[in-house]
Amino acid sequence: MKSFKDRINEVTRGGWIRAGIWSAVYIAFVVWVAWGDWKSLGWLVLLPLIVDMFTTRYINYSWWRKYKPENSDVRSQNSDKKGNAFLYTLFSWIDAIVFALVAVYFINLYIFQNYQIPSASLEKSLRVGDFLYVSKMAYGARVPQTPLSMPLVQHTMPAWLGGGKSYLDQPHWEYKRLKGWTSPKKGDIVVFNFPTGDTVCTKMQNPDYYTLCHYYGEAVVRSRKDVFGEIVVRPVDRRENYVKRCVGEPGDSLKIVDNTIWTKGYGLQVTGEDWTREPEREGLQLNYLIFTDGHVFGGKYLDKLGISLADRMQIDATTWHFPLTQAMKESLSQNPHVLTMTVESEERGGDVYPLGQTTWTRDNYGPIYIPRKGDRIRITEDNYPLYRRIADAYEFKPMHVGEEYEFEMDYYWMMGDNRHNSADSRYWGFVPEDHIVGRPVFIWLSLDKDKHSIRWERLGRGAKR
Repeated sequence: MKSFKDRINEVTRGGWIRAGIWSAVYIAFVVWVAWGDWKSLGWLVLLPLIVDMFTTRYINYSWWRKYKPENSDVRSQNSDKKGNAFLYTLFSWIDAIVFALVAVYFINLYIFQNYQIPSASLEKSLRVGDFLYVSKMAYGARVPQTPLSMPLVQHTMPAWLGGGKSYLDQPHWEYKRLKGWTSPKKGDIVVFNFPTGDTVCTKMQNPDYYTLCHYYGEAVVRSRKDVFGEIVVRPVDRRENYVKRCVGEPGDSLKIVDNTIWTKGYGLQVTGEDWTREPEREGLQLNYLIFTDGHVFGGKYLDKLGISLADRMQIDATTWHFPLTQAMKESLSQNPHVLTMTVESEERGGDVYPLGQTTWTRDNYGPIYIPRKGDRIRITEDNYPLYRRIADAYEFKPMHVGEEYEFEMDYYWMMGDNRHNSADSRYWGFVPEDHIVGRPVFIWLSLDKDKHSIRWERLGRGAKR
């Protein structure tokens, strides 16, 4: 066996350079993870293994290479060598797959994640079929709460792998967010875990479990497995990913008046006159009823107007139903066959948060106060329904009417730009900081399912705002 001195002498300059680079990367990563909790610096105990991997190689990391055939042409080997060639190929593939899975696991957790827009809640800002590069580092990556999981799978294994959970419940780590560049701000498009996705009906996931219980009763939802399926519970980081726009930050008061958002950021008071009207974004849409003289709109005309196939609804011979931006509305109003246009009735939006305990609607909502960490609020009969879920489902501590409650996390208010076709905070409430996943940076692919083509003009477009 070679002595330590002999092994040191055999290390090439390239080996030392690679060891230095990877050691620096590993040290920086451990310091980042340990920031504010220096006990995690204990992971530096693995540093000698990284150095050894590129230098002295006391540990035989490539033991399987002994099966490599002497002749690279496997077909020319005898039967024994062919067996060695098979083992070498097998272990080569295993080595490559394991390395790829580990690399993807850490990149996906701490650096970035790909995300596909599945619904039209942010049309026209983000389109169905857009694929996003989502930065985990922007708001600070979360240390995984369920660390033992299959990379690239959110919560359920693909059917071809047997289905079932893609993660193990244990070990379960407490919430911790690494240091990021910023926090979600008003106007940011944010990817987050679905807050009411903690409990899920496997056969009917939209609407969510709590909405189903509100309309059908919890006893019915839990007993009718033929309709609703099994009831499963998911940890925070294994809930569905949603993407919406942040319209309210911690410490903001917010209200919606005739589909217009008003905010103020002066602390706990939601009353007073110092409200600021939030600017209406170019992609903001509302549903309209369009009354015509009986004219039938052609497909090419609706394509040019920007109305997708899924949004084209003709109610009767003279009435149509479309989601429209302000620009689309102005363009459609110039059509000689259009008589009038009216905004869809707010009653069509259904019950809003807190379900069954308010007269608010999706178009006229609030005012509410969005809690920030450290706030102490006296709980009353009026605000108890609004904040109860925070205590029960996010912070897991008692809340009582007549007593002060101190919030342990920051909370956000998220809404879609496609206001009448978005399941957002108006329906399920606040988004806790521990549910924040990351910020979309740019669109790397966009598929138009209506035309079965690529939207080349959207590739590389920024997705921050």
